[in-house]
Amino acid sequence: MCGIVGYIGNKDAKVILLQGLEKLEYRGYDSSGIFIVDGNQNGHLFKEKGRIADLKKIIEPYLFSTSGIGHTRWATHGRPSVENAHPHQSTNQRFTLVHNGVIENFQELKDTYLPEISLISDTDTEIIVQLISHFSEEEQLTTFEAFKKTVSKLKGSYALALMDTQQPDIIYAAKNKSPLLVGKGIGFNAICSDAMAMIQETNQFIELMDGEFISLTRDEIKIETQDGTSISRETYTAEVNLDDLDLGAYPYYMAKEIDEQPAVLRKIIQAYQNNQGQFQLDTDIINSVISSDRIYIIACGTSYNAGWVGKQLLETLAHIPTEVHLSSEFGYNMPILSKKPFFIFLSQSGETADSRQVLVKIKAMEFPSLTLTNVSGSTLSREADYTLLLHAGPEIAVASTKAYTAQITVLAALSEVIAKKNGLAKESNMAHELGIVATGMESILSEKVFIEQLATHYLSTSRNAFYIGRGVDYYVAMEASLKLKEISYVQTEGFAAGELKHGTIALIEEGTPVIAIITDKDSAGHTRGNVQEVQARGAHALVITMEGLQKKGDQLVLPKVHSLLTPLVSVVPTQLLAYYTSLHRGNDVDKPRNLAKSVTVE
Repeated sequence: MCGIVGYIGNKDAKVILLQGLEKLEYRGYDSSGIFIVDGNQNGHLFKEKGRIADLKKIIEPYLFSTSGIGHTRWATHGRPSVENAHPHQSTNQRFTLVHNGVIENFQELKDTYLPEISLISDTDTEIIVQLISHFSEEEQLTTFEAFKKTVSKLKGSYALALMDTQQPDIIYAAKNKSPLLVGKGIGFNAICSDAMAMIQETNQFIELMDGEFISLTRDEIKIETQDGTSISRETYTAEVNLDDLDLGAYPYYMAKEIDEQPAVLRKIIQAYQNNQGQFQLDTDIINSVISSDRIYIIACGTSYNAGWVGKQLLETLAHIPTEVHLSSEFGYNMPILSKKPFFIFLSQSGETADSRQVLVKIKAMEFPSLTLTNVSGSTLSREADYTLLLHAGPEIAVASTKAYTAQITVLAALSEVIAKKNGLAKESNMAHELGIVATGMESILSEKVFIEQLATHYLSTSRNAFYIGRGVDYYVAMEASLKLKEISYVQTEGFAAGELKHGTIALIEEGTPVIAIITDKDSAGHTRGNVQEVQARGAHALVITMEGLQKKGDQLVLPKVHSLLTPLVSVVPTQLLAYYTSLHRGNDVDKPRNLAKSVTVE
């Protein structure tokens, strides 16, 4: 979602801010802007709707500054526009602010403190910066005092960065429920929503906690609480390889990340494998899971779809009842829980706000929790009792691919270790089976040209489509439909194949694409019957099946893998179908409209 960068040092701030914003493009945005202060204490504000490239066009190239803040905005309050883009300024233009998050009481604050102020934008953010100016002028407060007082009035989520033209050598910041890091350098300091924004300048970062405030100069970092209590915290080293952020020869990150999946699986195997070639995980995690009576998987979007495959693995291998819930629903409509629940949170970024609000609530109930995430030190990782890393490397494309397969892979490892601890699945060797999967993925990826032809033939002009499957194939159909709809804008639904005739088949028209996933021998015949039903009504059917189950006329046959791991291979062609459909329609594959990579507001 929205991204913040800030820099104060000796280099050209506008260059560093723009580089940082470009690194945050993957989070999703619709406008951007920067604010810098020159050597004469004159502030310069540049904002533009659209891409960072559009912003660059309006920035004065010879303007030099050593301090500034920048922002990429994903619209929440107000349409995408220049007026609503960040940074926002007070009426007197003394104070300039960027903000991630949502302020729930912004209208109340406006009515109470700012009834005479005419606002330029429709945003909640402008209320904050006008309020800082109000307290500074009306109560003769220092900038930091006015900032603190304003923050004390806010209800909601926020990461804030503030500059005062009268103090151009200081950046103030605060956070609550929205990620913010301090980047520490030699002769400079920085703030950012994500370490990738500043990794070109430093790999040393400090995590900020909810309720903390920062005063940042080029030589000093001061962290304190609302009451002024000073906080000292060590830096950590961000393990981000700049090569991972490079597109190389790929036109889009999504294409690169799809190709990286076999290597990601092998990396996970290596990370969690012992000298005997078996998976070995933290015994505290395993003991905590075993002592529970039910597992609750909490996730959103693609992670939620991966959770359903995880449920199949955990119940089949480990014999532990498992439920899968949407984070956004669970927190405010919590079901009756078992007596000894264990919670697993799936999140690529580890910053998903909907999941965090659930984590906060179950922590208050003193239930154990585990986060599976791609980002070490992220909020969900830090606040859960345990973490298992996905080892997938940075995922830049908004549409998740390698994080999905990484989550399933780690869940497979977890399921097997639990099972063996309980005396089950004694002959299982999931590490070996996953190695076979990685090879199978490579085989599918070698068929890109043919899969691109399938995308052209079936999906290039269709306005809607359906994926169908049974059992674990249905779970993949859910993910496949999400992938196609989010980047190609084809209205796509994933259905349990047996449910078609209970209403959905009414939507089948002449030429409607229906893609069937068939990897389970027990239900293969039934799903093929459903394919015949839609074909009889004019559907344009495409069958993706597993070696050994293929029939004459099937378009795509997948290499045979362990029955519990078929989603890891069957999802790959659906990722490619989505990619090529989007590509042929002329869409921005990596940054689809209206979407954000890291959803940091509820």
